Amino acid sequence: MADQNYQPTLSQLRAFVAVAEYRHFGTAAARLSVSQPTLSQSLAALENGLGVQLIERSTRRVLVTAAGERLLGQAKVILEAADGFVATAAGVGDRLAGPLRIGLIPTVAPYVLPALLPALREEMPALEPQVIEDQTARLLEALRVGALDVAVLALPSGVSGLVDIPLYTEDFVMVVPQGHALAGRTDVSPQMLDALPLLLLDEGHCLRDQTLDLCRSVDAHPVAGDTRATSLSTVVQCVAGGLGVTLVPESAVQVETGRGPLATARFAAPAPGRTIGLVFRSSSARADGYGQLAALLTKTASVAAPA
Repeated sequence: MADQNYQPTLSQLRAFVAVAEYRHFGTAAARLSVSQPTLSQSLAALENGLGVQLIERSTRRVLVTAAGERLLGQAKVILEAADGFVATAAGVGDRLAGPLRIGLIPTVAPYVLPALLPALREEMPALEPQVIEDQTARLLEALRVGALDVAVLALPSGVSGLVDIPLYTEDFVMVVPQGHALAGRTDVSPQMLDALPLLLLDEGHCLRDQTLDLCRSVDAHPVAGDTRATSLSTVVQCVAGGLGVTLVPESAVQVETGRGPLATARFAAPAPGRTIGLVFRSSSARADGYGQLAALLTKTASVAAPA
């Protein structure tokens, strides 16, 4: 039976929402940056205080009970309001302040952060950025459940309840071994990807999907190899070793091609590419501050990317 004087804590509500969303205690704990025992204790305390079972646990699966489903929406509203309250208090002025959890996809983070983080220290000294690098799907899910404040990724996000702010558009550039027949060319057509040994990032990376979409759009059928990599640097080093060719975003060219016997080939206009943007929840109380962050990201990205 519920204790009528019981008041749930925000950490208990966060534990409930995370477990309900991820349906896995380990994943939920990792997303909240707490230990699994701490997460379990918070959830148990919430259920005991309410006198209601919210989560059904077994050795094989995690289910949300009917009562949990009814209460889940209200828990999310409470957490969103609490986050907005703290955010408003932290950023009472016209600048962002306090903790800010920033997610970035792996094909953006290494090329934007070297310019962005010093700029944040200089222009937003009261901000406490926390950087999380992950694949697009996991960043969007973390945004949706409140484990992230903003994310920098390829647009459109395609998720209702989120706001997309375009930051910059960049071309894709082909990286080839030195001496390759396409090295140095600036008139490459996407159709020329046909039959090339094209190296791709592992599944889950949006750059992989964008490259495959480009190939499909021109009916190109590159030769798929067995090489698998989770980082763009590894893929490019495989190119340097003669295993194939790859596509990289413009912002990565200077960094990645300086590490081995590599050359580039550029597509004729209009070149294929992507738009990178800042994404956040439409219900956030820090929308104005995020607009300022977006402007700073655009400014620093223009420095990070070669002309």
